Amino acid sequence: MERSDLRARAAELPTDPGVYQFLDGDDVLYVGKAVDLRDRVRSYADPRGERIRRMVDRAESIDVAVTDTETQALLLEANLIKRHQPRYNVRLKDDKSYPLVQLTDHRIPRIEVTRDPDPGATVFGPFTDKGRVETVVKALRETYGLRGCSDHKYANRDRPCLDYEMGLCSAPCTGEIDVDAYREDVESVIRFFEGETGVLADPLRREMESAAEGEQFERAANLHDRLDAVESFHAGGEEAISAQSDERTVDVLGVAVEGDTATVARLHSERGQLVDRSRHRLDALEGGERSAAVLTAFLTQYYAERELPDAILCSERPDDADVTSWLRAEGVDLRVPGAGREAKLVDLALKNARRGPDHDDELGALADALGLGSVSRIEGFDVSHAQGKAVVGSNVCFVDGSAEKSAYRRKRLADGNDDYARMRELVRWRAERAVEGRDDRPDPDLLLIDGGEGQLGAATDALAEVGWDVPAVALAKERELVVTPDGVRDWDDDHPALHVLQRVRDEAHRFAVQYHQTLRDDVRTVLEDVPGVGEQTRRALLRRFGSVENVRAASTADLTDVPGVGEQTARTIRERL
Repeated sequence: MERSDLRARAAELPTDPGVYQFLDGDDVLYVGKAVDLRDRVRSYADPRGERIRRMVDRAESIDVAVTDTETQALLLEANLIKRHQPRYNVRLKDDKSYPLVQLTDHRIPRIEVTRDPDPGATVFGPFTDKGRVETVVKALRETYGLRGCSDHKYANRDRPCLDYEMGLCSAPCTGEIDVDAYREDVESVIRFFEGETGVLADPLRREMESAAEGEQFERAANLHDRLDAVESFHAGGEEAISAQSDERTVDVLGVAVEGDTATVARLHSERGQLVDRSRHRLDALEGGERSAAVLTAFLTQYYAERELPDAILCSERPDDADVTSWLRAEGVDLRVPGAGREAKLVDLALKNARRGPDHDDELGALADALGLGSVSRIEGFDVSHAQGKAVVGSNVCFVDGSAEKSAYRRKRLADGNDDYARMRELVRWRAERAVEGRDDRPDPDLLLIDGGEGQLGAATDALAEVGWDVPAVALAKERELVVTPDGVRDWDDDHPALHVLQRVRDEAHRFAVQYHQTLRDDVRTVLEDVPGVGEQTRRALLRRFGSVENVRAASTADLTDVPGVGEQTARTIRERL
């Protein structure tokens, strides 16, 4: 791009905060944020470093997005870097991004929290607290009835689903609300996200007051908590929050820079005990890049949708004041210790970082051993049951060798004492959701099946049937043999790649057993989740059928024979269980 063209483009830009992208055709070369878009983009007419000079010469155009606040610009920049992996940005190799809220580009838009919005969707965010976002979205759905189902489910319904019965959706799919009325509700939701908090806060407050007057104190308390989340939502992290004096969780970061790559070592402490450590590589550094710049990139990209600790200890402060302000607003105490135990922890993190990105690289060893390009995201699968009863499947996720519990899923499977069939059902469920776009998680680099050749064969059959092209291997418990489609591998006990697979396999097994025991031992909990089924009805159902398993198998007619169970409640029980 000619410097004169760049200055002319900059002159057209607003002076608002936002994010800018340098583009080479459709390829994103560089993403940056700015307090003043016009002033910041103009500065690239005289780039300071050789890397940025090359980027400007290659760029054909500049695209910008205006944000309401500098914090939003900071988080949007991190999202775009994660999504596009621009070659001229310092970038962390993982798939995390901050949550967004989208209203899809459909005649009857659906609302959802996502990290990867659909083309043409109306998008709000990014936001730092996914839990708070989900609370607000649920409150919006209860107030305005926007659908949350996939377009596939919406197009194929002949009667309202359970969301309608629970008051979460106005059921436009079956004409319970007309299109014009639904669009008015969508406009109200848009007004809320554009800053009109009263659109949601006022009806919540009225409902809370009504519940209190009716002496429904537990419901009033729940509504009060939801109202607090709604009223604080548009603060967006802009108001400082006092740091906790009792720091339960602390992360210690050490940075080592070598050429155009850097390694960040992270030590994680809970209540004073070191419980986890990990190392992470960042690419596309300019020669001589300072560790403060690496920390800036790492902090925003790593903690995207990860829970922030109470405190972060570093050897130096990041070089971006917006990052430190954001952490302070989120209640995180960022410290650079000079002496004492904290300084020793920082020294330990630095030693871990200086080991280099390839030393004892378990994931690299796994990728090499299996002939894959890279393996950073692994999903594990296992099935648990008791003689074919209360059959469940687990789907766990590991990213960069560490458990990513927010990405765990579990599924109730059909009863039957056939492990191969159940594994096929479980993997097919995951594959179909991925192919149809109903799973908001990124595709994994590898699937790990708990079992041997039979289980792996069932899994690969399911993958082939659905057309989901993801490699899969199995790990058999008896001799710890790694089963691949090409044959069986007998790795040494100290093989680093085996250690990765063992951790994933063991966690998938633990998660499956835990869910199975919940179904087997705590049958009341399942029925307690069914709307319209109170304590007396639960007792009557269990007396009549003996177990939740038998309740599941009962027909609607059989259920309505139980006192207190009408036809609508019976249908709800069958849908829910």
